[in-house]
Amino acid sequence: MPSTQWNPGAYLTYASERTQPFIDLLQRVRSPKADRIVDLGCGPGNGMPVLRGMWPTAWITGIDSSAEMLQRADAATDDERISYAQADIRDLHLKEKADLIVSNAALQWIPEHRELLPSIMDNVAPGGALAVQVPGNFGAPSHRLLAEFAAAPRYAAHIDPDSLLQPTSELHEYMLDVSLPGWEVEAWETRYHHVLHGEDPVFDWISAAAARPVLQALPADLREEFTAEYKAALREAYPATRIGTILPFRRLFFIARRS
Repeated sequence: MPSTQWNPGAYLTYASERTQPFIDLLQRVRSPKADRIVDLGCGPGNGMPVLRGMWPTAWITGIDSSAEMLQRADAATDDERISYAQADIRDLHLKEKADLIVSNAALQWIPEHRELLPSIMDNVAPGGALAVQVPGNFGAPSHRLLAEFAAAPRYAAHIDPDSLLQPTSELHEYMLDVSLPGWEVEAWETRYHHVLHGEDPVFDWISAAAARPVLQALPADLREEFTAEYKAALREAYPATRIGTILPFRRLFFIARRS
C-alpha cells in the first residue's frame, strides 16, 4: 500500500456514504453464527458498529496499515471484544481461522490484490466467508481527471507512479478468482448517487482517498496549483444542483462462502 499518511478526519467527512456499501455487503453475508471476524483495511473503525450490531457477541479484529487510522479507531471503540492490529494485508496469516473476513474499499490499494485473494481465503474457517467491496468507478470523471492532471509533466515529475491507485478489475474476473473448489460465489454491483454539499464536495471526497497520494507527493506550491485546476474541472464535471452536488459512484461486491 502507499506509504503516504491518512487523514481520518477528512476520510470521515462522508462517513455515512462510505459506510453504506459496507452495510449492504454484510446484509448478504448469511453467516449468523460468526464468532471470529476480521476487518481488512478497517480504517478509522467506522464499520465496527455495523459489525457489532449484526454479530453482538463476536470477537472482531480490525487490521490496517495506517497508524493514524488505527489510533482514531481505537479511540472511538469501547468494546473488549474489538481489537486492532497494524499490519499489511499482504502478510495476513491468522493464528485462528476467521468465520468471516470482510474488506470494504481497501483491497484496491494493493496493486496485486487479485493475486492475494487465495491466500486471504486460506484464513477463512470451514463454513465461513470472505466478503469484499471495491470501487468500480475508475472510468468516472473524478478519476479520469485525476489521472490526466497527474500525468502533466510539471506534476508527474514529483509523483511516484507506483503510488497511484490503479483501476480495479471487472466483477466477473473477481468471481473467477475466488471460485475455488469447495467455495460458492455471489457477486453484484451497485451505482450509488450521493448528494454532497459544500463548495467543492467532490474534491473533498476524493482528496481524502484516491487523490491523497498525488496531493501529498506534490511540493506546496504545485499542490496549490494542482488543487485549483482539479477543483475547477470537478465543478464542471459535477455541477451543483438545487439539491446539492450529485456524485454517482459504482461499487463492486463479491462474497465467497467456504463449504
